This record gives sequence, structure tokens and C-alpha cells, in this order.
Amino acid sequence: MKVFVAGASGRVGRELVRDLVAAGHEVTAASRHPKEIEGATAAELDLHADLSGLAAALEGMDAVYFVAGSRGKDLLQTDLFGAVKLMQAAEEAHARRFVLLSSIYADEPQRWNDPALASITDYNIAKFFADQWLMDNTDLDWTIVQPGTLVEADEGSGLVELNPSRSKPNAIPNVAAVLAGVLERPNTYRRIVMMADGDTPIDEALDAVGGVDA
Repeated sequence: MKVFVAGASGRVGRELVRDLVAAGHEVTAASRHPKEIEGATAAELDLHADLSGLAAALEGMDAVYFVAGSRGKDLLQTDLFGAVKLMQAAEEAHARRFVLLSSIYADEPQRWNDPALASITDYNIAKFFADQWLMDNTDLDWTIVQPGTLVEADEGSGLVELNPSRSKPNAIPNVAAVLAGVLERPNTYRRIVMMADGDTPIDEALDAVGGVDA
């Protein structure tokens, strides 16, 4: 597949691009400050750009990932509206598959006072509205992946837990592997996949995904 990754120079994005390339996909690694990743085509991406510019960047793509993030510095323009504009651009470019990196319980505001989430309320608000737009206002074949706390790791365990009862750590390589793994699994279409590090091999977990019905 021809795959466009928005946020490819970030912590998750770099790992995701490597996984997609390893799986044989033709990957455009796009970011504000593009970096070369072996096997991928680097491209500059400004999420403040207008819709027509974003749609042009997605021309010919089969699938789009949004894994960009502003680290709290530009939540409205990047994490929220940047994501929404990319969804709209994907529809204009007829790139039907869309995978969005979100945050665990982003769609459950009643959970945001949990100790593990209380410090990222503004981030979760941005993710809440981006998630809702994707689910309610597009005809895309979407999947939303919602990990808990991201943890730096040289390698992932390849083992996860889906739909955990609370926010738990997630090795970044495991998150990237789940993002890559949902791409060609129709059983994950129009599903929210909450995740944490766990005991189940990623392929096995994704093959049995129930997610959360939209």
C-alpha cells in the first residue's frame, strides 16, 4: 500500500515508519522537520496549511496515519484541527484508510480525573474532539489506537493487552507495532483499540480485536 505518515519524525512515528517499510509498504514519512528514514520518502508537512495543500500531499495514497503531536505546545492547531484537516484531506484525496493515534480514555471524560490522566486533561480534550470528528463526520475506514503512558524502549516485547481496565505503560515500539498491525485488518475498521503492554502477542491480539463499537 501507499501509506502517508503524518508525524513521522516523532517518537512513535519513526518506529511506525520502520515497521511499515519492513512490511513492504511504500511509505511517505511526513513531518514539520522531515528526517530521512531508510526505505521511506521524506516529505515536509505543515499541519497549519490549508485543506487544499494537505489534500494535494495525499494524492495517490491508499492510507493515512496521524501520529503527530505538539507535546502540549499547539494542541488546537496541531493535535485537534491538524488531525481534522488531514481527515478531510484524506477524503478529498480518496485515501479511505485512516489510522489515528489517540490517548487511552480520550473519549471517556469521566475518567480524566484518574491520577494517571489528570495532568493531560487539555491533551485529552483535543484528542476527544479529533476522535469524535473521525467517528461521526467522515466515511473513512478508520481505526483509533489509544495507548496509555508512552515509555521509551530500544525494543518492544511484542506483547500487549487490549482494552485494559486502567492506564498502563506502553513501550513505544509496541505502540508502533499495533499501529502498523491494524492497517490491513478489516476487523479493526471503525474500532477504537485501547492498549497497554501485556502478555498477548500483537498479531493474536489484533486478530481477535473487539475494540469499542463506534
